[in-house]
Amino acid sequence: MAVNEPLTTERIETDEILTVTSAAADTIRTLLEQRSIPGYALRVFVSGGGCSGMQYGMAFEEAARDFDAVVDAEGVKLIIDPTSLMYLQGATIDYVDSLMGGGFRIDNPNAVSSCGCGHSFRTDDSAEADDGGCGCGGGGCSH
Repeated sequence: MAVNEPLTTERIETDEILTVTSAAADTIRTLLEQRSIPGYALRVFVSGGGCSGMQYGMAFEEAARDFDAVVDAEGVKLIIDPTSLMYLQGATIDYVDSLMGGGFRIDNPNAVSSCGCGHSFRTDDSAEADDGGCGCGGGGCSH
């Protein structure tokens, strides 16, 4: 790369990274409208923590950062940082609304186990780090 060459975000086809269901896309659009930020994108990320070792996170952002992957799916934009991209490859983001409450759900083929709340998971690399505890509000984990 030349010294004066600008850094750009990487645009990747949706099926190479993750899938977004219609229900999730509809909910994202509704949330963007409610917050009056229609041009924003949803950042989906993975960080250390949670009761299974790694946890999912989401936040609205106005623009991607250098080296982020930007996914156009179902009419919404998703932003994924390079580290999270390793853990989210092939995942599906859905929105589930039930009598017990609604929320985003990530079906991740890279997770070898996940917490009962669905917000925390382990991969093969992190499987030995399990302490057996779960802080998911009384439901416990389903390992």
